[in-house]
Amino acid sequence: MRVLFDHNIPKKLRSLLPGHSVITSRELRWNELTNGELLAAAEANGFEVLVTGDKNLKYQQNLKGRKLALIVLGETDWNILKEQPEAVAAALENATPGSFREVLFQRRQRRPGF
Repeated sequence: MRVLFDHNIPKKLRSLLPGHSVITSRELRWNELTNGELLAAAEANGFEVLVTGDKNLKYQQNLKGRKLALIVLGETDWNILKEQPEAVAAALENATPGSFREVLFQRRQRRPGF
């Protein structure tokens, strides 16, 4: 699957998503595009999924009729993402054109005294 990471997603996450072709908006120099422009550019360039940490995007953009799926990560902290990449992988596997999925993560409990 051809996946675009928004500027707020750690690029290291791509190494934990084998089988997907992942490019970041920064690599394409699209990190200054507005949300609507980013979705349009991603679709025009054959991306199937946009992964973002922007929780407002689902309220700002209508995905009906889009060729692109949107996945919003509830966390963008690398320390959390690297422990739970299977949640992102599952969302990618279930992505369909015009769909929206929010991926939530479990925060690790800190041990007393640390």
